[in-house]
Amino acid sequence: MNVHLTHSGEKPERYYSLGRAEMLPFVPTASKRILEVGCGEASFGKQLKKDLGAEVWGIELNESAALEASKHLDKVVTGDASTLLEHLPPTYFDCVVFNDILEHMTDPFTLLRKTRRILSERGCIVCSLPNIRYAPVLFDLIFRKEWIYKEDGILDMTHYRFFTRNSIVRTLSNLGYSVTRIDGINPLKSWKYRLIILTSFGLLSDCRFLQYACVAVPSLEKE
Repeated sequence: MNVHLTHSGEKPERYYSLGRAEMLPFVPTASKRILEVGCGEASFGKQLKKDLGAEVWGIELNESAALEASKHLDKVVTGDASTLLEHLPPTYFDCVVFNDILEHMTDPFTLLRKTRRILSERGCIVCSLPNIRYAPVLFDLIFRKEWIYKEDGILDMTHYRFFTRNSIVRTLSNLGYSVTRIDGINPLKSWKYRLIILTSFGLLSDCRFLQYACVAVPSLEKE
């Protein structure tokens, strides 16, 4: 298997300004206090404030992105999310959002455990995670013997963790959450891949999606 590196060390300019409109329906409309971990320049948070009238906080590691986000959100803190969570008010947030951030962490598990402390009584987490079984990636691996890291996407050079639909549900369950909703998002458009998937009798149905979006709440049995 050939492993290729095509990483320049810098993220594309648009990386911190993605709106992620497809994730908006997953945030409960009753949420009044929301935290977005990895908020970038706050494109997503700005839309939440507009749509829900919510108080929105952000955590962002990149200082320039955090500075821009602070112009739009109620509060933005800069630094490592796992450390910063310990200093946030307990049982405060109705929703904590992780839009394609957990896969960039060496230890997303501790972060998710710590998140339980800051969730309100009816609070939830909303996650978007890349699907390693995405057809182009899977087919490159199996038939072309390729594993090509890129600037962004499934095989982003800065990804430390990889997920499938099943592993998302299992991971969250092991960390004390119950998944209440999980949907594939951003389905592929290539008719060639779609035809192969269609003839797989359901075996490859999950390979259509670039990412999975899920909503999870703390499990009562883990309290």
